[in-house]
Amino acid sequence: MENIIYTNIIKSPIGDLFAANINQELIILSYYEKDIAKEQIKLLQKEYKYTEVIENKKDFELLEKELDEYFHHHRTSFTVPFKVSGTTFQKDVWKVLSKIPYGKTISYKEEAISINKASAFRAVANANGKNKIIIIIPCHRVISSSGKLSGYSSGGPKVKEFLINLEKKKILF
Repeated sequence: MENIIYTNIIKSPIGDLFAANINQELIILSYYEKDIAKEQIKLLQKEYKYTEVIENKKDFELLEKELDEYFHHHRTSFTVPFKVSGTTFQKDVWKVLSKIPYGKTISYKEEAISINKASAFRAVANANGKNKIIIIIPCHRVISSSGKLSGYSSGGPKVKEFLINLEKKKILF
């Protein structure tokens, strides 16, 4: 097992995305902001006790291919292996996110009900905001009960709206 965190910046229609993996498992896919990316790497190094960080485009070829297919309406799900780290509650929330069908949305309240914590919709929203693997774990598919596009910590509400609208379009296989 290597003791290296690999990183890459991927161009996309929503802007640059920051990706990181360990042992061929994606651990971060987020909207790229230089200072936030540096902080994420520091936290990962502490959590995984890894000291070496290497930028390596080759390790992200499958991710880039699948994201390109997604943005061009040729992919509705991903095969890229990933690993999440978080609390048990966060992992439960992210598991629900992973089951929301492509092109569909649910409310934070519906998400909370699905983990048997109906009154915890604010905590659910907070856990969604801590999702480190956007698009693949589709936190953009969760909206407020009123139908409004509330927060999206990775890129803001305009990016969330773009992703929802992208998925509403017909898939071209």
